[in-house]
Amino acid sequence: MELIQLGNNGPTVPTLGIGAWSWGDTLFWNFGKDYGVTQVREAFHAAVEAGITFFDTAEVYGLGKSEQLLGQFIRETEIPIQVATKYGPLPWRFTADSVAEAITASLDRLQLTQVTLYQVHWPFTFLMSQETLMNALADEVEKGRIQTIGVSNYSAAQMREAHAVLSKRGIPLAVNQVRYSLLSREVETQGIIKTARELGITILAYSPLQQGLLTGKYTPDGPQPTGARQWDSRFKPEGLRKIAPVLDLLRQFGQNYGKTPAQVALNWLIAQGGIIPIPGAKNAEQARQNAGAVGWQLTANEVAQLEQVTRPWL
Repeated sequence: MELIQLGNNGPTVPTLGIGAWSWGDTLFWNFGKDYGVTQVREAFHAAVEAGITFFDTAEVYGLGKSEQLLGQFIRETEIPIQVATKYGPLPWRFTADSVAEAITASLDRLQLTQVTLYQVHWPFTFLMSQETLMNALADEVEKGRIQTIGVSNYSAAQMREAHAVLSKRGIPLAVNQVRYSLLSREVETQGIIKTARELGITILAYSPLQQGLLTGKYTPDGPQPTGARQWDSRFKPEGLRKIAPVLDLLRQFGQNYGKTPAQVALNWLIAQGGIIPIPGAKNAEQARQNAGAVGWQLTANEVAQLEQVTRPWL
């Protein structure tokens, strides 16, 4: 598995991770109905066997259940696992102590003494300033409880602000985790990708398969997704017909390499440079499928063709 560095001088992690949003989540992903602990445990071990040792979770995923499950699974393997989790800047968290308490709770659920990456889940600064928040995170780096600092869903301007505060402490902002896929390219036109490259910030791409749209599993005449996605217009026949040209090209390129549309879509993201896709995996087969996105690469011409056909999603 190829490795990539988190930010400037940060730890190296696999160029593909696993997002654990679905582990324990009963609101969006139907955990406990369509799948359960057995399946996500198998997903974890299949990913690790394939060389994917970087897992992204958050305190709000399953209201802590995702962190708990990941912590349990880590204790079942001797292979070093790198964990990224997230802090939710909720309205009642308005002091630096709130940050320390949240990190303590996450570490307890994960059964760890340090996480590789700790991210601010969204840029909400109603009662706590960005300066207070970033300095509280810098304190935790100095304490050794987190290795690197990241943010999530930050605009280019918000990313610059966080970066500037941390720079005063001599600590880099390593990551901005954003929605990014062939069908969600707004981060390019919003200047987020450009700013990240300028500042040496790595991008973690969540929903890199657009919640399954890029797998080719869903067709206008085929099965519909369960859970909250069944109400999403993008999964309706009209929405699926709109993305047909993209899926056709993914299938065409996939045939050249013996890869699935999803694997081609993930490889396209990796080809951008400085991008770590973190697709979800609810079972072992999905984890293995994700791993098939690395170890090969699209040609520059194929990358360009996919860029061209997905310009409507800029």
